[in-house]
Amino acid sequence: MIFAEDEDPFPVDDDCLSSETFSQESVFRLMGQQLRIKQLFGANLGVAAAVWEAALHLCRYFEDYSVELRGRRIIELGAGNGLVGILAARLGAEVTLTDLPLVLPQLQENVSANVPADGWPSTPPAVLPLCWGEDHLSFLPDWDLVLCADIIYLPETYPLLVETLAHLCQNGAVAYLSSKMRREHGTQSFFEEHLPARLTVELVHRDEKQNNNIYRAAKRAEH
Repeated sequence: MIFAEDEDPFPVDDDCLSSETFSQESVFRLMGQQLRIKQLFGANLGVAAAVWEAALHLCRYFEDYSVELRGRRIIELGAGNGLVGILAARLGAEVTLTDLPLVLPQLQENVSANVPADGWPSTPPAVLPLCWGEDHLSFLPDWDLVLCADIIYLPETYPLLVETLAHLCQNGAVAYLSSKMRREHGTQSFFEEHLPARLTVELVHRDEKQNNNIYRAAKRAEH
């Protein structure tokens, strides 16, 4: 079940890239957890501020298909406001949330606002900077899951993201990528051309109404 004080995320447009900053807080009930997520618009955060539908789709998928999160080592790429990763941490995963340095204060604030009453069941989520294709090698490839929610929208970043995913998944991690399929951004080409060049890719869920796909990717089996 999902409940938000505001039914839809505030639309992000060019005006949100101004110096004017304001926040919006929403409450989400997901997988038996209640999360308070602040979305900080302005301050040049742009698309990193909002809770996008793709993040909610990924959470629903984990619940509907009973994806085990407890005890798993999880890294989230482009975590934005941290909804998906914070939920996983509250369910017992050992989570590292990553994004560009500018986004980290928003991430850390949401982590601090969602500490369970009896403490984190595993370790508190780590919040770290990660620029795809540049400093990914500073992260050891010892994860169980790599999570990505609506981060496929800038074609110039696609090769960098593929390089990062291939590194993080090289020792057996499985990546889940939830994405709005935007024709104008060539999202389909990322999943049909760019990512399959390095990993096996499988479409595991499609929401026709929201035009949202969820893919599972992993290292190619060695023959």
